Amino acid sequence: MDEEQQNLESFLTWASELGISDSTSNNLSQHSLSSCLGSSLSVSHFPHSGGRGLGAVRDLRRGEIVLRVPKYALMTRESVMEDKRLSVAVNKHSALSSAQMLIVCLLYEMGKGKTSRWHPYLMHLPHTYDVLAMFGEFEKRALQVDEAIWVTEKATVKARSEWKEAHALMEDLMFKPQFLTFKAWIWAAATISSRTLHIPWDEAGCLCPVGDLFNYDAPGEEPSDVEDLEHLLSNTSIPDSIKLNVDNDIMAEAEQLDPHSQRLTDGGFEEDMNAYCFYARAHYKKGDQVLLCYGTYTNLELLEHYGFLLQENPNDKVFIPLEPAVYSSTSWSKESLYIHHNGKPSFALLTALRLWATPQNKRRSVGHLVYSGSQLSEDNEIFIMKWLSKTCDAVLKNLPTSIEEDSLLLNAMNSTRRSMDRWKLALQWRFKYKKVLVDCISYCNEILNSFMK
Repeated sequence: MDEEQQNLESFLTWASELGISDSTSNNLSQHSLSSCLGSSLSVSHFPHSGGRGLGAVRDLRRGEIVLRVPKYALMTRESVMEDKRLSVAVNKHSALSSAQMLIVCLLYEMGKGKTSRWHPYLMHLPHTYDVLAMFGEFEKRALQVDEAIWVTEKATVKARSEWKEAHALMEDLMFKPQFLTFKAWIWAAATISSRTLHIPWDEAGCLCPVGDLFNYDAPGEEPSDVEDLEHLLSNTSIPDSIKLNVDNDIMAEAEQLDPHSQRLTDGGFEEDMNAYCFYARAHYKKGDQVLLCYGTYTNLELLEHYGFLLQENPNDKVFIPLEPAVYSSTSWSKESLYIHHNGKPSFALLTALRLWATPQNKRRSVGHLVYSGSQLSEDNEIFIMKWLSKTCDAVLKNLPTSIEEDSLLLNAMNSTRRSMDRWKLALQWRFKYKKVLVDCISYCNEILNSFMK
C-alpha cells in the first residue's frame, strides 16, 4: 500500500470517528469506525471528469441520503474560535469580513500542525489551486478577452487587499513567517472560495471533511426559448398591458421548466439531524460518479471561484458589444442580453434586437408580439440575424488567435507539466468562448437560409 493510500485510509478512519458516515441508517452510532465510506460511496478517480471524487458503490436513487457530516466535524469560524486566544484576537478586528476571518482561522489551524483537531483533514487539502486570483501575467493574457482579463485582475487585487487588511490580526496571533505571506493567504482564500458549503448561521460557510470530495455538476439546461421568462418579466419595467398579452402557453412552459421552482436535492445543513446531509441529485448506477451542484455558474465564474471549467456547461454564456440604442429600446437588464453556450441568442437578446430593428414609432404597437417571442417580419428577422452574425465575426477577428489555432494548441497540450495547467485552462476558456460565437454565426446562417427556401 503506497503512502497516499495509507493517508487516505487514515483520513477516512478519522472522519468515521467523528461520526461522518454514508450509511443509510439514521443511527450514526452503528456505522463502521474503520471508514466513513463503503455503504453508499467510495473515493474513486475519474480522469475525464474532475479527477478524485466520490463514486457509487451501489445503485442510488434520486433524493436518497448518501452522506452525513455532524456539525462537530464542520470547520467553521464558530468551531475554530473555541480557541480563546484566537477568539480574543479576532474580536479586536471586527471590521474584517466573515470570509477573511475564516481564512485566518484556517491558517491558524494550519499553524498548529498535528495539534489541530482537523489535522488529518487539513493534510488532504490541495497544495495549490487554479483560481483566477492565482493566474500570473502570462496566464491572464492568454485569456485574450477583455472581460476575462478584467475579472482576473479584479480577483488578484481583491485578494491582495484583503490580505493586507488581515495582516495586523495575523501578526497579533504571532503567525509563523510562512503563514504571513501573500502566497499562504491566497492558498487559504482559494480553499475557502472553492471548498466551503453554505450554512445558515454564518455567511462565510463551512469546510466539510469528506463532503468536499464531491465534484461539480451543473444545474440542468434551461430551454433558450422560454428561459426563466416569468422571472425576466417580473424584473423589468415592461408595461403591464404588454405583460398581460404574453402568450399564456409560453409562460406556463417557462414556469414548468424553471429549474429554480424545484428544491435542489443536493443537500444542506439540517437542524433536526444536527448534520450536513447530502442527497443523490440523480439516479446513479454502481460505479457512477456522484456529483454535487454548487449553483449556476458560467465557465469564467467557475474559474474565478473554483479553479476549473466544464467541457460542456449548459449555463455558460457570452456577452457581445451592443449598440447603445439596443439597451434603450428594451427594458431587459444588460445581464439578460447574451448568447447561450450552444450559440443561440437568449430570449431577452432576441426580443431587444427585434425591437431595436423596429422603427421607434411602431414599437409600442408590436410590443405584445415581441414579448411573446414572435418574429415581427421576415425583413426584421433577416436584419437582426445579419447584424448578430456580423458582430460575432467582428469579435472573433479582433482576438489575437483564431479558434482553429487554439484547437491546434489544445491538441498539442494533452500531456503538459503541472506548471502549465493554468495556461491550459486559459486556452480552454478562450476556445469555448470563441466556439459560442462561431456557433452563433452558424445559427444565424441557418435562420437566414430558411428564408431563402
